[in-house]
Amino acid sequence: MNPLTLVGLTPLMERTPGRSNIAVGLIDGRVARDHPDLRGHPVRELHPAQQGGCGADDPCCAHGTFVAGILSARRGSAAPGICPHCTLLSRPVFSSRPATSAGAPEYGCLSGARAEELAAAIVETVDAGARVLNLSLAQAEPSSGRHRVLDEALDHAANKGVIVVVAAGNHGTLGTSVITRHPWTIPVIACDGDGRPLSLSNLGAEIGRRGLSAPGKDVTSLGSAGKPLRITGTSAAAPFVTGAIALLLSQFPAARPAVVRFAVTRSAAGRHRRGSVAPPLLNAWAAYNALCRDTG
Repeated sequence: MNPLTLVGLTPLMERTPGRSNIAVGLIDGRVARDHPDLRGHPVRELHPAQQGGCGADDPCCAHGTFVAGILSARRGSAAPGICPHCTLLSRPVFSSRPATSAGAPEYGCLSGARAEELAAAIVETVDAGARVLNLSLAQAEPSSGRHRVLDEALDHAANKGVIVVVAAGNHGTLGTSVITRHPWTIPVIACDGDGRPLSLSNLGAEIGRRGLSAPGKDVTSLGSAGKPLRITGTSAAAPFVTGAIALLLSQFPAARPAVVRFAVTRSAAGRHRRGSVAPPLLNAWAAYNALCRDTG
């Protein structure tokens, strides 16, 4: 099944491409803003990590551009392009330690982002006006002191009403990280084309209680080298949820963030009580209808 149809995004995308006053924070690798399918779309880079362009052979840039394509590519491109008229605030984060990203093993520069760097990026993106954040990256378990730094940054997002969507991770284990267990975040696992969770997704009680499932198998989006990329993993799944929230914020500008967040997570669960370590599938159209009822 088409991944957009699977999670109820198709009818919502037909209603709106998003609004430029809704800013989506992308904390990831750099984005190739000169990509033909991103040109003319509002993409802004915060705190540039390095001078010059986004290299075609840079794996961090490839990953950031891939996630940006799911969110902001022009409609009709190889990428989903869920909310192309929303403003994308790209905040690059990097790690010099080779490891595994939350989305694909070959994009190692995004894994193990230092807690202080990640916390600073969260605070900066929130303060720049983002309404929703997408974190398609892994984060190594920090010491207790660094744990507090990240918790404080996520508390800052919550206090400002900025919804935080995070990739659950791809280790296929039971358990959570500092980020996925924070009560304000929405952890996202990856599913296949039939909505079945992928075995690589990290699961856990907190993820099942607050999280969502979204398409994450062989997702096609933009690549920094000009050719489309195909990635499997939770970092490909997270922006489907982020994009849905951006469209809902565009359609319901007066709705409180907590109401939008609740509509997205409640509508996915439907009438069923959450009791599994695997969260339910995103249903963006059901969330739209719930907000129509709740805000009408």
